[in-house]
Amino acid sequence: MITHTSYAVEPWTLREHELDTGLLPQSESVFALSNGHVGWRGNLDEGEPHGLPGSYLNGVYETHPLPYAEAGYGYPESGQTVIDVTNGKIIRLLVDDEPFDLRYGRVLRHERVLDLRAGVLRRSCEWVSPAGRTVRVRSTRLVSFTQRAIAAVAYEVEAVDAPVRVVVQSELVANEQLPTASGDPRTAAVLQSPLAAEEHHAQGPRLRLVHRTRTSGLRVGVAADHVVDGPEPTRTSSESGDDVARFTVTSLLRPGERLRVEKSVAHGWSGVRSLPAVGDQVEAALAAAASVGWQGLVDEQREYLDDFWARADVEVDGDEQIQQAVRFALFHVLQAGARAERRAIPAKGLTGSGYDGHAFWDTEMFVLPLLTYTAPDAVAEALRWRQATLPAARERAAQLGLAGAAFPWRTIEGKEGSAYWPAGTAAFHVNAGIADAVVRYCAATGDTGFERDTGVELLAETARLWRSLGHHDSHGAFHIDGVTGPDEYSAIANDNTYTNLMARANLLAAADAAERHRDRAAELGVDEEESAGWRDAAEAMHVPYNKELGVHEQHAGFTRLQRWDFAATRPDQYPLLLHFPYFDLYRKQVVKQADLVLALYTCSGFFDEEHMERDFAYYEPLTVRDSSLSACAQAVVAARTGHLNLAYDYLVEAALMDLEDLEDNTRDGLHIASLAGTWTALVAGFGGMRQTGEGLEFTPRLPEKLRRLAFCLRVRGRCLRVELRATAVTYTLLSGEPLTVRHYGEPLALAAGEPRSREVPRTGPRQTPDQPPHRRPNARG
Repeated sequence: MITHTSYAVEPWTLREHELDTGLLPQSESVFALSNGHVGWRGNLDEGEPHGLPGSYLNGVYETHPLPYAEAGYGYPESGQTVIDVTNGKIIRLLVDDEPFDLRYGRVLRHERVLDLRAGVLRRSCEWVSPAGRTVRVRSTRLVSFTQRAIAAVAYEVEAVDAPVRVVVQSELVANEQLPTASGDPRTAAVLQSPLAAEEHHAQGPRLRLVHRTRTSGLRVGVAADHVVDGPEPTRTSSESGDDVARFTVTSLLRPGERLRVEKSVAHGWSGVRSLPAVGDQVEAALAAAASVGWQGLVDEQREYLDDFWARADVEVDGDEQIQQAVRFALFHVLQAGARAERRAIPAKGLTGSGYDGHAFWDTEMFVLPLLTYTAPDAVAEALRWRQATLPAARERAAQLGLAGAAFPWRTIEGKEGSAYWPAGTAAFHVNAGIADAVVRYCAATGDTGFERDTGVELLAETARLWRSLGHHDSHGAFHIDGVTGPDEYSAIANDNTYTNLMARANLLAAADAAERHRDRAAELGVDEEESAGWRDAAEAMHVPYNKELGVHEQHAGFTRLQRWDFAATRPDQYPLLLHFPYFDLYRKQVVKQADLVLALYTCSGFFDEEHMERDFAYYEPLTVRDSSLSACAQAVVAARTGHLNLAYDYLVEAALMDLEDLEDNTRDGLHIASLAGTWTALVAGFGGMRQTGEGLEFTPRLPEKLRRLAFCLRVRGRCLRVELRATAVTYTLLSGEPLTVRHYGEPLALAAGEPRSREVPRTGPRQTPDQPPHRRPNARG
């Protein structure tokens, strides 16, 4: 999209300087605003035209039956789907009885700007009605980071060339008509009208609607308050019904006069609170917003983001698109998790209904690494949500005949929401991802209270699953059989290397945590014998290796499978899963997304430099990247093996996944994990950052297409800045107690305000590994 003529490349904004209705679905995703609790898609203020209306509350869903041709033991009976809750964005305008609708009349100018520093979406339009009256319309919209329940709009209309009578209708609308997005008619029926009315209220400038979802039984309250500023005479009225509450403002504007309406919208929901309690909740949130007013909300938003950018900004010299893209990515990842507060971080955040609003392993393995070093409080809350879902995970493990907890492949509220298929039920590596996130968070923050109260339990229950899922063979080696790793084109495989190595780290971390917190471990029933069993399994973990080829196998026997016939596969037959049966994919050497290569990144301490290079060269020609999760991992490993130009091309793919709509599905919501992967490719790839048992280590290398890369990290209450150029890197501790980091293995003791520079080793020429035909990343520059 940013290569489209309607969009500009700017360092701190995403600017659309003309409206292309053909791009509305995509623009609604990229202009979405959220705080992790409330999400508003970037629909036009008046609601139409639109691609997909969307107002979301994190955790609000409806259930629907899952389809099966035949019943089977352990199949989840119902799924969960995010729903469009009551829409408080809508502000309709009539100009001398003509609806302000951009499909009619003439649009002289239309611009929307997502301001990444201010955290607002601004819109300005000059429009001539079919009757020839010209008006200017301006709006500013925000979803507050500081007041979790609040979203707000300031809407202004100005007469230009003649007096006009204007009517502004500010509404709350429930059960909006949505385009049909599901191929399952039962799911579509659930989503058509998911909210049953319980209460409606309108008095003066105050509106309120309370509904309850028909099946999941969740109560949703949305209320709005208004402040009006206009010339005399300006009149107002209000009314409400089951699914609509409306505040109407009427005014006569002379040329140059303006009518301004400031609207605050409060959101609340609960599965247990009463109707009066939910109503009181949203009314209280409105009162808090009114205490600071519109400008106060704007100022709070800017102050919050000033603090975030001071400790999280990434500066890129040499590619303006990547500079814009990485800030866009940081902003949207922050929006996805900042105020989620013991709720999931969905794969699409709250920007659209793609993947039914579910959270996957994406959260822990791709999104939380970024937030750990930029907004660690959000990570603690995301992991506490996982802890809160342990009862469902334990129940699922027991159903599968396993000990500990089996966390769901996809979910909203904690129960498995994936219909049985091998890449879902058998993808136990989600457990190891959660453990990995716990270890990373504790190492980066030193939060021992969190480790004791939350971390130990998560580590113990995930370790218990691995110990019961795997087994020792007659020679003592520990195997984990019948699982699906990250590559969903290989299923029910034995000894998936990524899964085994991540499980190994999980088992060791659990044993270490139990030793550090013996009292907490005892509360959970962990004794020395169980902990020793975890260590035994970890130390005996089998990792399949092909001695003839000198490479690690993605899973046992993978390298003896027949190679996929890439030469006979047309460009229009990707992604393969839409054109070939899974049966054929499962029995061939073809990789949907980084799997063994992901292990080279996440478990890099297991591999020496020679094996990392050989493994990367072997799996590159097999990896088709039919998933948005792949490019960032390949970027990191390409950088670490010296293939800097290739790493740069993968960075670009991850960064522009949504801004250029590379997978043609940005309309359904943003790819939050790929956005986070932009940061990973830059910081862990070119910055060479990794967390080891000795702290942070850096092996930086800059591609020739970039002149400079600088980033900040939050580490144990300190703020560290790393600035990389072609031949040297400078480490500066901006604040906090002294910190020791490692540069290519050399310890560097840093004191606040005292930069330390080191040379960056040069890399010799490397032969770039091949990629499958038609699946090479697009080269830049």
